[in-house]
Amino acid sequence: MRRRARELRNNATDAERHLWRHLRLQQMAGFRFRRQVPIAGFIADFLCPRTHLIIELDGGQHVEQANADEARTRALSALGYRVLRYWNDDVLLRTQDVLEDILRHANSTPPQPSPSLREREGDKGERE
Repeated sequence: MRRRARELRNNATDAERHLWRHLRLQQMAGFRFRRQVPIAGFIADFLCPRTHLIIELDGGQHVEQANADEARTRALSALGYRVLRYWNDDVLLRTQDVLEDILRHANSTPPQPSPSLREREGDKGERE
């Protein structure tokens, strides 16, 4: 799982790279985000551990996998995460609106303790 996350970080989409420029180095009001994070058998595009906020970016392929995305969101929500989804086009063309929405949600989410490594990796004990 960690190997796949590393591959995704190294082969980020244009929208992921664009959003990461705004989220990295605590630029978002001091909130720390990580990218391509393994959590419970999934890989979250972006995670703010302090607020348990997950940001997922969706391209055209997600239209066809809407049911899988909904199941993924339910599974992550059951673990206490809040999942925000944005279309790649919105990130690229309406960046300021997306950033304001992320900040609004980050500020409205009470800080949470970070989940343990075992919980983040789905308690599977997977190793590289």
